[in-house]
Amino acid sequence: MPSDPVPAPRDLERSIIAALKTVYDPEIPVDIWELGLIYSIEVSPDGRVGVKMTLTAPGCPVAGSLPVEVEERIRSVPGVSEAHVELVWEPMWNKDMMSEEAKLKLGFY
Repeated sequence: MPSDPVPAPRDLERSIIAALKTVYDPEIPVDIWELGLIYSIEVSPDGRVGVKMTLTAPGCPVAGSLPVEVEERIRSVPGVSEAHVELVWEPMWNKDMMSEEAKLKLGFY
């Protein structure tokens, strides 16, 4: 029985972003996508996904668990064959990386 076709990388990226919008920083009531914690998403034609992300602070208590949760959420997206999340600290996250929606929600305007 043939396997399901892998969605086009752009379509798969949209689905991954939708999944990332369901992951929240436990200390801030905004999802990690809108917070600007995701720096890059690379999707290969065979469904392998690489993500570079950061946290709001190097001493963040979820430094060990949040990247694992993000990987699991990405792997749950149909068409993803493999996922790897790399935690990076450059550039350092700051509130200017948040979306306008997140800034409004958090009262930065």
